Amino acid sequence: MRADLLIVGAGMVGSALALALRHSGLEIFLLDGGPLAVKPFDAQAPFEPRVSALSAASQRILERLGAWEGIVQRRCSPYSDMQVWDGSGTGQIHFSATSVHAQVLGHIVENRVVQDGLLERLHDSDVGLLANARVEQLRRSGDEWLLTLADGRRLRAPLVVAADGANSAVRRLAGCETREWDYLHHAIVTSVRCSAPHQGTAWQRFTDEGPLAFLPLSRDGLQDWCSIVWSTTPEHAEQVMATDDATFRTALERAFEGRLGQVLEADPRVSVPLRQRHAKRYVDEGLVLIGDAAHTIHPLAGQGVNLGFLDAAVLAEVLVNACERGERLADVKVLSRYERRRMPHNLALMAAMEGFERLFQANPLPLRWLRNSGLKLVQQMPEAKALFVRQALGLSGDLPELAKV
Repeated sequence: MRADLLIVGAGMVGSALALALRHSGLEIFLLDGGPLAVKPFDAQAPFEPRVSALSAASQRILERLGAWEGIVQRRCSPYSDMQVWDGSGTGQIHFSATSVHAQVLGHIVENRVVQDGLLERLHDSDVGLLANARVEQLRRSGDEWLLTLADGRRLRAPLVVAADGANSAVRRLAGCETREWDYLHHAIVTSVRCSAPHQGTAWQRFTDEGPLAFLPLSRDGLQDWCSIVWSTTPEHAEQVMATDDATFRTALERAFEGRLGQVLEADPRVSVPLRQRHAKRYVDEGLVLIGDAAHTIHPLAGQGVNLGFLDAAVLAEVLVNACERGERLADVKVLSRYERRRMPHNLALMAAMEGFERLFQANPLPLRWLRNSGLKLVQQMPEAKALFVRQALGLSGDLPELAKV
């Protein structure tokens, strides 16, 4: 089979790119190693452990792709405030959407819900969907890429987009180099029910072991569930994962200083090693990396998928504009326009998150004093807090058309 464009990976970012290009006139195949069926949604089902904090920019992109309505009909939890404090000191800071005259800072949404909202629209489109299509070989064949799947099928295209996640097979098979390092932390992820309502607020405490986030979830209009992301040392994570449910709930409540009362229920836990990774190049002749295939960052601010959606929107814009000008899409000169727009932004956010994480992990007394003083200072500076909020909303920088107001 041959196409103009092969998108490998039908996760949130790959699916968004396929939808953004559905009217481009290109013959597109979107392939994934798993099934591409939309699961029936049960509003009473437990929350999926993996969630994303979708920014206003991501919401706009999903609205324009026609997926947002399906997401809202399933389950999503808006939040208007963020409360951050240092567990080793007295510094704290509060961010509010009202500081920039917005209604919400974002929405906490289960990744599966976002995925199904996108897949619904893809099934209604003329994008070719190839399920259970695991890439086993990738090589150049003239001016095209030849992909061989695990079941023996072969696909050809002049342009391949790797959207197949942090452990991208396409990136590995194509020999793309990355810079990467281990955070020496694991993230324990689950959902819990608390005795006090979350108040539409994203809560984050920096502990001696790492940041602990309680992200608001809603079910049947109630505000008693939260998604937990607990970043801690591998040794502590192993201990926490080995405890029984009651012990875990007590430890979590203590680590969170009981800000939301008792932890009454906890879903099964998942532990994920944290590793930062960034591709040295996002593009090569006929090849593009987007989303986690290009960059993975600390889940500190839940920005990973937002970067990926912006990658997809910018790449779609670059390719559509090139089509209109009659340019060869696989030309590295064309693809570099995407890299030039996205790499500086991604690197800047990665550096900021890295610095933030290191500062709050620092034990020396002068650094503890610095971060506490810094939090107190910023708390007293409305302009600085508003700037942070605009960044979190995705309201600044080089925005693609799909993300603009």
